[in-house]
Amino acid sequence: MLMLSACAGREAAVQPEEVLIQHGKLSLQITNNFHTRVSSTAEGASPLMEAALPSEYLITKKFRAQDFMLDERNDQEFTDEVGKGQRWTLKGSSKNGDSMIEKVMTVKAYDAFPDMLLMQVMYINRSSKTIQVNKWVNHHYKVLPHQDSTLFWSFQGGSTSARKDWIQPLKPGFSQENYMGLSSSDYGGGIPVTNLWRPDVGIAIGHAELQPKLISLPVDIDQDETTASISTEFEYGEPLQLGVGDTLKTIETFVMVHQGDYYNSLATYGNLLRAKGLDFVEPEEAAYESSWCAWGYMRDFTLEEIIGTLPKVKELGIKWVTIDDGFQQAEGDWQVNRQKFPKGDTQMKALVDKIHSYDMKAMLWWAPLAADPGSKLLQEHPDMKLLNADGSPQYITWWDAYYMSPAYKKTIQHTEEVVDLFMNQWGFDGLKMDGQHLNAVPPDYNPAHNLEHPEESVEKLPQFFAQIYENARDIKPNAVIQNCPCGTCMSVFNMPYMNQAVASDPLSSWQIRHKGKTYKALLGKTAYFGDHVELSDERSDFASSFGIGAVLGTKFTWPRENPTVTEDNLLTPEREIIWKKWFGLYHQKMLSKESYLGGLYDIGWELPETHVIQKGDTLHYAFYNQDWEGTVRLKGLQNDQQYRVRDYVKGIDLGVVTGPEAELPLAFKKNLLIEVYPEN
Repeated sequence: MLMLSACAGREAAVQPEEVLIQHGKLSLQITNNFHTRVSSTAEGASPLMEAALPSEYLITKKFRAQDFMLDERNDQEFTDEVGKGQRWTLKGSSKNGDSMIEKVMTVKAYDAFPDMLLMQVMYINRSSKTIQVNKWVNHHYKVLPHQDSTLFWSFQGGSTSARKDWIQPLKPGFSQENYMGLSSSDYGGGIPVTNLWRPDVGIAIGHAELQPKLISLPVDIDQDETTASISTEFEYGEPLQLGVGDTLKTIETFVMVHQGDYYNSLATYGNLLRAKGLDFVEPEEAAYESSWCAWGYMRDFTLEEIIGTLPKVKELGIKWVTIDDGFQQAEGDWQVNRQKFPKGDTQMKALVDKIHSYDMKAMLWWAPLAADPGSKLLQEHPDMKLLNADGSPQYITWWDAYYMSPAYKKTIQHTEEVVDLFMNQWGFDGLKMDGQHLNAVPPDYNPAHNLEHPEESVEKLPQFFAQIYENARDIKPNAVIQNCPCGTCMSVFNMPYMNQAVASDPLSSWQIRHKGKTYKALLGKTAYFGDHVELSDERSDFASSFGIGAVLGTKFTWPRENPTVTEDNLLTPEREIIWKKWFGLYHQKMLSKESYLGGLYDIGWELPETHVIQKGDTLHYAFYNQDWEGTVRLKGLQNDQQYRVRDYVKGIDLGVVTGPEAELPLAFKKNLLIEVYPEN
């Protein structure tokens, strides 16, 4: 339902006292000084904010323009590429000394997206002199907490070198910038959404553009306070000179309210991007097949080690073999290392053929956009380097390499040649694009690249991955393209150009699970790879990947370790029993291909942590808790239907329950996976 109310008529002759926009369960109050207050009309929802406060404003060199006298407003129906909706245009002005700024705020509500409002703001300099603008801010809200030791649960889509959890409980003293540009030498980008939720209601903000934008989505809670400050903001590197009569226009942003955890709101955001034209690719069937990676032998692997492991990989029923870092001469020089492949390309192709002879597919690791300082590539083409404003090359710390510009024609041509080498000449079936540097690039100031503006490199990064995806699929129509931006929250704008998401070097089983929930929310049906099980808790937590419908993977070594490796990756007889059991279950059930019901349970406030996958008329529940003893609720069942409950990992019958919501007393440590299916 859409509703607009004000004390004056549609084209008011007097100053409107207040505007109230209601869309679905979202209510936006706009006062006569352009302050706003967001609330939810959902049943049981307590207020999100105490009062209307300045939420869209400018910070200039001399003053903060935040109080604008509302003097005009109108609304009308409209239709665009997203669909039908209602649009409100509100105008006002602010005087600060001898400076005058006009504010024009446009608010859009789409019929297909209830509970969400999109916003864009223009500021026009009506002064007689230039105004220097440092920053614009949208959706600056002070959100009231839940009265508990945990104030909120949150989803924050930024990326940092700390590789923080994407989902975090918030307490006093919390602060995170969530900058969507390069936040350190290797890290940046992400999903431009912040979501705070309480047990009764949640709020999400973000930007609704189809390209990466260098905004921040800071979340702050003062040490002595409990309200959370959130906003969407853009800070200029050098003050913007807003000349007389000039207009500053913010990007399009949004605010949304919801109940439950962040899953449904993130799914709504993904659907909005689709409606605006950002198409996510359909999953490739082969992307659901289990995987073994030679990274267990690390960079000093030998051909004999890889070839010697293939029979055991085949015995486990695994379908993919990944050749990882160490095959190449250098980052940028992607030809084979002659010390490992003395016969050159012929020997690499023979390795791929050997993998194929076991009826397995071959994937190759690769770090695109990276080139070592001493590489032949950069010696011959030093102009390929991305340069900072001071003329220095941007360093990729992890690879000891430099960034190449994704918007430069020579980088694009080089990348096309590399994809042809890997897929066409060597015969690989898939690519593992790896490295946290893939998620974002800085603005490119290299004059040789002839960019329209430095930020063109940022905006064109997704097109770079689109080119790789298209080139690879032209060579091999069923190629699996994995984007693995290690430890980062993957940029949503790169997601349309890969068909296998990955946990990308998770620091814990918790990260495997909540990253999976996030990808499934945004992408819907997707092939999500839980990464090597050796990266999970105790290096063997198959249940975390299995229970959320992730593809299983491993990097075991066999029959012996590489002597230079310090990790314990050896597939001992004791481990082999466990590995065979889980890979056998995976290939039997293939839950990674089925429907993930992410909206049934709140991952923050409900215990135990619960995930549900539906396969036909059977629901597969996965519970996680260090030491649980109590009652669990089985949501999502049909009314009055009787169900048999079975622990399918241990093969134990747990009795019969009746829908629509059953309670079941359970005791377990770490995890419990059950299937619930109708009794005949």
